[in-house]
Amino acid sequence: MIFKETKIKDLYVIETEPNIDERGNFVRIFCKDKLEKTGLSFDIVQANQSITKQKGTIRGMHFQTDPKSEDKIIQCLNGSIFDVAVDLRKDSLTYGQWVSCELSEDNEKMFFIPKGFAHGFQTLTNNCKVQYFMSEFYSPKNASGVRWDDAFLNIKWPIEKSVISDKDKNWPLIKK
Repeated sequence: MIFKETKIKDLYVIETEPNIDERGNFVRIFCKDKLEKTGLSFDIVQANQSITKQKGTIRGMHFQTDPKSEDKIIQCLNGSIFDVAVDLRKDSLTYGQWVSCELSEDNEKMFFIPKGFAHGFQTLTNNCKVQYFMSEFYSPKNASGVRWDDAFLNIKWPIEKSVISDKDKNWPLIKK
């Protein structure tokens, strides 16, 4: 696993290092020691998967509030997504800034998203399967989000939106 720093502190793209032979490949997708050597503490308490049928669908921007805020590792197992993390840490110099990366079954990259960030993605293909490793259990009373189309964030989604849930359409705008 190779941890690539992004322009925002504590946010990493993780590249896998597949071992390939005549049988196929083997790739490590989680290694607590590697995370700790990077300075990250992460215990998986929950793993989730989503399947999104239609290209252009946007899911997000989601996070959990304290005391149930969570770190996430995101991976696309089928298809391709435009994955986005937004820094919502009020004391951060990069507050309101976002980083994106393409995650796909072909590139096998993952995205480490720490506490204090909102997360969302847009599907670039039909039938995307996304896997989430979480450091905190889902807490409905702490579930929150911000609008995917908030002008303050100015996220540049790569393709036309096709589907978005009512919940995601109605998250609040950020008050600066």
